[in-house]
Amino acid sequence: MSETLALVSTEVIDEAAVRAAVDGPDAGAVVMFHGIIRNHDGGESVTALDYSSHPDAETFLARVVNEERERTGIRLAAVHRVGALGIGDAALVAAAASAHRREAFDAIERLVERIKHEVPIWKRQHYTDRSSEWVGL
Repeated sequence: MSETLALVSTEVIDEAAVRAAVDGPDAGAVVMFHGIIRNHDGGESVTALDYSSHPDAETFLARVVNEERERTGIRLAAVHRVGALGIGDAALVAAAASAHRREAFDAIERLVERIKHEVPIWKRQHYTDRSSEWVGL
């Protein structure tokens, strides 16, 4: 298997590059996950988010992606964006490729859950009333 794509970046995520990192002639399924900034949370109107990360967040992300790849044998990739993001922006794009769809769906779900819980990236939500709060700390 080729080298794993696992990045933390301030740049807009290149979704085609994430897909290309897992695609291949043996793939019967490529499942993409896009974590998109929405305009609400917990009954509050959200205007924007700021993502901050630990200096080693990319190392944590690569570890999670590689562990899941080794555990499942499925090609995986993930890019998480940090910095100021607006409504509709992609904060996380992840992909899984396998011979069959069920394996790819299961792999992407587990990968995203592990990223959310194990990679030290934090978000601050900004609300329409001009208040803000850190979420998930």
